[in-house]
Amino acid sequence: MPIETLLIQALVGVSSGMILFIVASGLSLIFGVLRIINFAHGSLYMLGAFVATSVGAWLANQSIGFFGALLIAPLVVALIGALLEAGLFRRIYGREHLLQLLLTYGLTLIIADVVRIVWGGEILRLSLPEFLSGTVRIFERRFAIYNLLLLVIGPLIAVGLAVLLRFTRWGRLIRAAVDNPEMLGALGVDTRRVFTLVFALGCWLAGVGGVLIAGRASVSLQMDAEIIVQCFAVVVIGGLGSFTGALIASVMIGVVVSLGTLFPATAGFAQALPFAVMALILVVRPWGLLGKPER
Repeated sequence: MPIETLLIQALVGVSSGMILFIVASGLSLIFGVLRIINFAHGSLYMLGAFVATSVGAWLANQSIGFFGALLIAPLVVALIGALLEAGLFRRIYGREHLLQLLLTYGLTLIIADVVRIVWGGEILRLSLPEFLSGTVRIFERRFAIYNLLLLVIGPLIAVGLAVLLRFTRWGRLIRAAVDNPEMLGALGVDTRRVFTLVFALGCWLAGVGGVLIAGRASVSLQMDAEIIVQCFAVVVIGGLGSFTGALIASVMIGVVVSLGTLFPATAGFAQALPFAVMALILVVRPWGLLGKPER
């Protein structure tokens, strides 16, 4: 097989990994701060994709519709996430994981029914601006311009999260809330507000991922299950609470799946290859590539 084909397919995998990283970073942020295993994260990603298609159709302009959806849909998902945190998740902090799993799994069923009622069972897609719909030549092969956009957006969000958490007051409050929320509350900080904002940020990232996938692939009711399984694989491989680890794991999964589809021997189970990689990594480092052993 020509090396150019392998390189282009690897770049396609990296671009897929960028969407996966954006969604998984929200899941990792929520778990790292709130210690909530949020199975409904994939449903919020799906909701963001469906809202994006409606916003794009409402604005009725390819250029304005896409960027309008990229602005509005994640904010809608973040607002819904804030309401869910204040109304439901706040009541189960510190409780056993079984309650968290039951609550979040129930939410996946509710959100799926709401999406089915509002949008029906149709397969939708978000129209792209004309300047993002073409291709460019890389390694003498055609490569989608939209994938180039994904290769830029992913690292930008990674850098933005790093700056937010390390060099801003809100980032310091988040780190303090992780280490000692009781002391933070004793100093006069409203920890409930911090937790709500963190949950909303994680949901915003899920919404961004939903918009980006809506411009690349079909939007359907089955998209939540696939993404949440891959997100948990990313969090486990990269290490709990590590955004750098999540970025490395997302790229790894994207490239493995993309290259796996090229070869007849692995094409039939390409989607399962990341979990084989996850198993191998867990044997060597049970806490993930860049994670730390839990005390």
